[in-house]
This record gives sequence, structure tokens and C-alpha cells, in this order.
Amino acid sequence: MKITSVKGFPVKVGHRDIFIVKIDTDAGIYGVGEGGMSGRELAQLGAVQHYERLLVGEDPHRIEHHWQRLYRSQYFEGGKVFGAALSAIDIALWDILGKSLGVPVYQLLGGACRDRIPAFATPGGLTGPKVVEQARKAVDEGWKYLRFGAGMSGDDWPTGTEVIYEPMESLELAAHWIHEVRKEVGPAIGLSIDFHHRLNVAEAALFCQKISDVNLMFLEEPIRAQNPRAYQQLRTMTPIPFAIGEEFSNKWEFQPFIDDGILNFARIDVSNVGGLTESKKIAGWCETHYIDVMPHNPLGPVCTAATIHLAASINNFAQQEYQHRNAEAYPRDLFPTFPELEGDSFPLPTEPGLGVTFDESKVDDHPFEFWNPPMWKRRDGQHTNW
Repeated sequence: MKITSVKGFPVKVGHRDIFIVKIDTDAGIYGVGEGGMSGRELAQLGAVQHYERLLVGEDPHRIEHHWQRLYRSQYFEGGKVFGAALSAIDIALWDILGKSLGVPVYQLLGGACRDRIPAFATPGGLTGPKVVEQARKAVDEGWKYLRFGAGMSGDDWPTGTEVIYEPMESLELAAHWIHEVRKEVGPAIGLSIDFHHRLNVAEAALFCQKISDVNLMFLEEPIRAQNPRAYQQLRTMTPIPFAIGEEFSNKWEFQPFIDDGILNFARIDVSNVGGLTESKKIAGWCETHYIDVMPHNPLGPVCTAATIHLAASINNFAQQEYQHRNAEAYPRDLFPTFPELEGDSFPLPTEPGLGVTFDESKVDDHPFEFWNPPMWKRRDGQHTNW
């Protein structure tokens, strides 16, 4: 079997774009992958076009070899764009391997460690009384783990527009409403908060003091993760568990956070970190440090499927992020089949490969549109993190 083409497809799905890679072979088997650099799909497309020249004519079964060759093929190794493009290619190669052998991908990763893949829901933002209703509804639907965002502008954050964000005001809102949510849902529901790296160390420490009695499962990305020493400082200021890693594009970026005991849940993103090949290595590394994997999964059906196969194949797995409201926008003409949530978890896949089908002929019906996340700024005009 030989690779005949490697094609990238930036497509509009719901309120934003996703980036799909399709690898064709001379055996009539194709594989699909997904890159995770949301909002920068054309950059990923350019990287895939470079990589295609290295892959056409090659045996798709040599997945580790291709990973190393692509990663090391440029003098400037690594980076977010190349990491996302490599992730999509790697996932597609695993899809081909599973299809060619007639087995689900998780069987090739060591087999199933569990019967189902539990997930957590994201009901809304901690900005007003609506979030308490949303939390109650999620619990009534059967969700046992809830994660919330933190902001200032309610739940409507228009994409590509300027939104005022003041960290101190945001953490006051979040502290108040997470207490109200806890009162509503009781002590047995796992609660967590994602600050999307919007705070500095002092602000994050203050927030942790304000919610010390809520018993959070984890605080996700309270500060930016480029400087492990900043997280080490914050680690000394609070016992609240941290979930970190969704921004990382390879195993080396995880290294200080794992080895130095900074994180408690690894937010591995299979569509950013280097695909299933790299994710499996990082998960094993986490296991040696008694760290559970809590995968980042905010995008399309291929990322969801790949994450399910990863979760099935590792023992140190907690829950999978699943944006179940966004999934309602997955177009059935473009993706005729993909994994379906049952209650608050996914069943083990049974189809060969990833279990996702992709109809390339429908791409033109979902044209790419330039998309930016909300552009958040302080009241004085200073740009800040989304």
C-alpha cells in the first residue's frame, strides 16, 4: 500500500472552522485526521502541503517513522502550526491502519482499558444566575462532571469582536457563581473552572483563596503555560489541582510540568500535540507520575473520535471534554458517521479505524470563512488573553 495524496480541508462547521486532513492510498482506503489550531486553518493547510511532498509514495503503515521524519524534516523543529498539521496526518495514518486491518484504532494502541468513555459537560460561564439553571439542567440530564468558563459578558462572546475583560471583576463573578452552583447541585457533582489562561499569578492565587471551600476537581489553565516557573510559584500558593497542557504541541513541552509535579490532570490535545503517536507516549509518562489524562477536545468529530480511541487505550484516564452543544452542528452530509454520545459517555467504537466517514464531495457546501476568537481587552485599551 502506498500514499497517493495528502489533502487539507478548512471547512466551516457551526460557528467556526475546523481543519480536516484526508490521506488517500492506492488500495482505496483513506484516513481522516483533524488539526487543532482553531482560527489558523490556512496556516495548517500550508504545512500539510509541504508535508505531502514527503509522504506521497510512502507506506502509510510506518507511522512512527513518518512522525519522526516530518517532525525533524525542517531545521526549525516544533511549533504550534507544524504540531497541529503533524497531528492531523498522524491521526489519519492510524485511521488507515485500523481500516486496513479491520479493527478499531484503540485495538492497535493496546486494546480497551474500559467499557465506556466518560465525559464532562461545559454548561456555561460563571457570569450570572443563568449558569445555575444551566448546571441544574446538566445534572438532571445525567452529567456527573461539570466545567465552567469565566468571563464578564455573559454567555454571548461574539467571535472576532472586541470584548471588555477585567480579570479582577471576572474572578469575583466566578467565585460568587461557583458557590451558587455548588449550593444548587450538591457535593457529589464534580465541578471545575477554566480560566483560559486569563489571569496572572497573583490574580490566580487570590481566586483560589476565594473558592477554597468549593472543593473543585481542578482549575484549568489559570495562567499562560510558557513559563513553568510561574506555575511552580502558583503551585506553592494553593492546593487546588491544576489541569494544564491543551496548548502544548509535543512531549517536550509537557516535560517540566510532569517531572516537576506542576500539573494534576494532563490536558492532552490529540489534534495539537502530535496525534495519537505522541499522545500515547505522554500518557505513559503521566502514568509514571500518577497523573491522569483529561483530554482537550473542543473541535470537530475527527478530534472527538481520535480522543475516544486514546481514552479507551490508557488506564490513567479521567474524563473527556465534549462540547455536546457544538456537536449538534456537525454536518451529516460532510461527516455521515461519527461517534455518538450516550448519556454522559461514549461506547467503545466498533467500526474499523476511527469510525468517522468523510465525504470530500461535500466540502464546497461548507466553505471556509475567516474566523477569529473574541478579541478581549482591558478598559484602558490593553489587549489581553481570550
